[in-house]
Amino acid sequence: MPIYPERTMLAPGLTISRLVCGLWQVADIEKSGTTINPELGADALQAYAQAGFDTFDMADHYGSAEIITGHLLKRYPAASARPLAFTKWCPEPGPMTRDVVRRGVEDRLQRLGTDKVDLLQFHWWTFEHPAWLDALHEMQAMKAEGLIGALGLTNFDAAHLNLALADGIEIASNQVSFSLIDRRAAGDLSALCQKTGVKLLAYGTLCGGFLSEKWLGQPEPASIPDWSRSKYKRFIDTAGGWAVYQGILAAASDIARKHGVSVSNVASRWVLEHPAVAATIIGARLGENEHRDDNLKVFTFTLDEDDKALLEDAFAASTAIPGDCGDEYRKPPFLTASGDLSHHLEAIPSVYTATPVPGRANRLRVSSGSIWEPLAGYSRAVRIGDRILVSGTTATHDADRCVAPGDPGAQATYILDKIAASITALGGRMEDVVRTRIYLKDAAQWEPVSRAHGRVFSEILPANTLIEAGALIGDYEVEIEAEAIVMQ
Repeated sequence: MPIYPERTMLAPGLTISRLVCGLWQVADIEKSGTTINPELGADALQAYAQAGFDTFDMADHYGSAEIITGHLLKRYPAASARPLAFTKWCPEPGPMTRDVVRRGVEDRLQRLGTDKVDLLQFHWWTFEHPAWLDALHEMQAMKAEGLIGALGLTNFDAAHLNLALADGIEIASNQVSFSLIDRRAAGDLSALCQKTGVKLLAYGTLCGGFLSEKWLGQPEPASIPDWSRSKYKRFIDTAGGWAVYQGILAAASDIARKHGVSVSNVASRWVLEHPAVAATIIGARLGENEHRDDNLKVFTFTLDEDDKALLEDAFAASTAIPGDCGDEYRKPPFLTASGDLSHHLEAIPSVYTATPVPGRANRLRVSSGSIWEPLAGYSRAVRIGDRILVSGTTATHDADRCVAPGDPGAQATYILDKIAASITALGGRMEDVVRTRIYLKDAAQWEPVSRAHGRVFSEILPANTLIEAGALIGDYEVEIEAEAIVMQ
């Protein structure tokens, strides 16, 4: 058995353990309001570090996890010898000015007690608010200052990861759910990562403990008090239910017996063998149920073709988790620890404000703030009764910058977010769209734009027209307009 976990290069100068210790359970431990003694917490983390599990992942909302890790880091005077600290910044959508972003990053530095975050990962709740690009550009500037070692994302789908890359953001990693139950990351996201060199950090690999011998052959629980396990029970339900899950668990158990390892080892190994995956994230237990020796067994075997075929047969009975990675935070079914997040998303202020049209009863309009709207005399979108008409929309950010120049698929993704924000501000939803019209600079670029359109409208299926315009202005590769009828 290996003495330490395998290591891999996540970014230039950043070599990490392939088993990352996740500190989300700190928040669960502290949910009663009593915080962990940071020195005792650091003792527990130091035991992991000394055993080779020296890469820790946390977030701004994981209770005092950053503070505990800061107490650990100060025990290592030489920065080159200290454990690695990954954290996340998950701000509420709103203007991402330089001051706002700097405060968010400096809060992480202060809590960690360090002058550089090894990997700072960014989460954004709704892509209808475009300020996430502002935040990433400001974070990239702080990376150039040396305050951030590498820049990562968390819960981004393939389309928006591609958009960030196409807009010039240097992304090292994307942290997403990935397991025998939730296999979404093996699709478009992995393909994009292999193409671009971005690496995946996989969480939920053990489904909150459901992927273990403990649950094999057990009846479905009537209730689950643990918040993490409640989350992954929702994934099991969505993937086909308890019987389907038991079929996957049984296949993993057969493979585990064959190799003399645990079911958890098989579940982790299956994820680690995907070429886009840099590491899986395992829960650091802070002194109890640490399972370090068992976790190391994941590096003692590989899955052969018979193993993979057995798992594929079990997968065939399941239902694919809908959408792409991160969708569980932004749309139904909300597969999160707290369940339905629609109330949270509805409380986020729209980037646009609907205003009445003077002298026109029953008419509202929204403006995107472009200097051309008053000069040329148009609105981004207008609602008349139950009809919403969205003007031809380009990938213009902050009224004067073209997003992702030269990439029509990325521009289409940005445009469709902008259209969604316009419709939402006027009281509609994308499900209300009945017609779209797409204008392309170059007809040869129809496929990436069509795929972007399909990701949004594959179930809505509005009428659509695709036109080669041939003379869009500047760096714009595509323009899209839409019409919706709001259903009462």
